[in-house]
Amino acid sequence: MLTLSIDGVDALRTRLDAYPAALASELAAKAQELAGALADKVKYEKLAGEALQSRSGALAASIAAEVSGDGEDVAATVGSFGDVKYAAIQEYGGKTGAHEILPSKASVLAFVADGAMHFARRVEHPGSLIPERSYLRSSLDEMRAEIVAALAAAASESWEQT
Repeated sequence: MLTLSIDGVDALRTRLDAYPAALASELAAKAQELAGALADKVKYEKLAGEALQSRSGALAASIAAEVSGDGEDVAATVGSFGDVKYAAIQEYGGKTGAHEILPSKASVLAFVADGAMHFARRVEHPGSLIPERSYLRSSLDEMRAEIVAALAAAASESWEQT
């Protein structure tokens, strides 16, 4: 009869039992860091002239990162949070419908067209075809390799520290 004895089984079992919690904690911290970096790339590169020119700053101000987790799963979201109605059409492109433009603060609209000043009580806008100007997806694509490498390194570091 063969008898086998392995030293350190209890220590290994303890380490393996602790690993999921340590891994989730490490990945959540890294996800928070990476999501913040992605949001900064969108705000300070893509929306500062690389993909779109800033007019009011409302779109850039609406960009935020959210990280959530339940102990096992970690999810990071970077996007436009708030009431910026043109955020999606700038990201994906699309067509606006024909609509009437009415003055909101005066009795008439004033605008320059063909080098001359014009006034009108209302204007019939025919609609617009807005091209795709990706600022979110393109930023994620550019950071994809960095994000994957950083998460893999975090998992490895978590194992070493457990």
